[in-house]
Amino acid sequence: MGSKVRVGLVYGGKSGEHEVSLQTAYAVMGEFDYNKYEIKPFYITKQGEWKTGDVLHARPSNAEELRYASGEAKRAGFALAPLFARLGSEGSSETAGEPGIDVLFPLLHGTFGEDGTIQGLFEMANMPYVGAGVLASAVGMDKILMKKVFAQEGLPQCVFRYFNRTQWERDASFFIMECEVSLGYPCFIKPANLGSSVGVSKAKNREELIAAVNYAFRFDRKVIVEEFVDAREIEVSVLGNDDAKASVPGEIAPSNEFYDYKAKYIDGKSTMQIPAILSPEITESIREMAVRAFQSIDGSGLSRVDFFLRKSDNQIFINEVNTLPGFTPFSMYPLMWKETGIPYKELLDTLISLALSRHAEKQRIDFTGEAAK
Repeated sequence: MGSKVRVGLVYGGKSGEHEVSLQTAYAVMGEFDYNKYEIKPFYITKQGEWKTGDVLHARPSNAEELRYASGEAKRAGFALAPLFARLGSEGSSETAGEPGIDVLFPLLHGTFGEDGTIQGLFEMANMPYVGAGVLASAVGMDKILMKKVFAQEGLPQCVFRYFNRTQWERDASFFIMECEVSLGYPCFIKPANLGSSVGVSKAKNREELIAAVNYAFRFDRKVIVEEFVDAREIEVSVLGNDDAKASVPGEIAPSNEFYDYKAKYIDGKSTMQIPAILSPEITESIREMAVRAFQSIDGSGLSRVDFFLRKSDNQIFINEVNTLPGFTPFSMYPLMWKETGIPYKELLDTLISLALSRHAEKQRIDFTGEAAK
């Protein structure tokens, strides 16, 4: 590795959260210490085409520049060449005149970025990368599998039901009845594999339930339906690999009926309380559950764990783990760590250090399966 760490920042992607990813990448580029790091941008278009520009020594003047819409950007194999540049004996390498990458930093929210697919590409290239691995990313993205793992771990959850498109088209009346009997109204309908509340609806009657399910199927082949709980929305940031730790909790007060895409990214009216006003006992329970949830899916690097705290009796329910949470300086994840004592730039340093450490630990594995002689 040279005097500066070369970070491959991967963003955009074939996902409904493409624009969110672009916002995140622009924000992160503005917070890196360019005395320590060189940034190599990798932009994935909505059509899945890879583009890249020159190594950055400062943040671009605006987010639109990150799209590399001009013909000057390198494409396809040329863009991927430095991505697959294996780490050499001195810690970096050069391929076709391009600088090698020391560590990859994916900022791809949603499908094809947060679900283990891009992580699998990084693993095949044997490259260090920030964040969760293939398994944790896939489980953390699939709300149904995630909830099954949480159930095995003994973490308390709201009641939920799920089905796929084939099942729904074959016998919608059965699943409508099951949701009405088990969950009642109102209830929440979500695509099983998506984030940022894309495709999420709140249904107050049968007609709205049917419309919401059909809407959710636009974004995924599986749908999950969850009971409504009148609760406070509490979040906790988790940081680390095998020895993960939890931040102080934060609380979201949505500007809409629930914390949907508009409330998160458009109207700017939702408020945050960091740290959340909770009793010491509830705070400790939530932080402990957050680490358990993180470890149950074999998390690494970072995650944000979301909870419901029922207003009537302070019962805690885990909602979900986000293995690649919003990461602008104004997002909950870094703000909770800032309040805990880790500022944004230090957080970036820590995440890169964790990525390199995990990669080094993996090199101890004998993937050949050959017996020792």
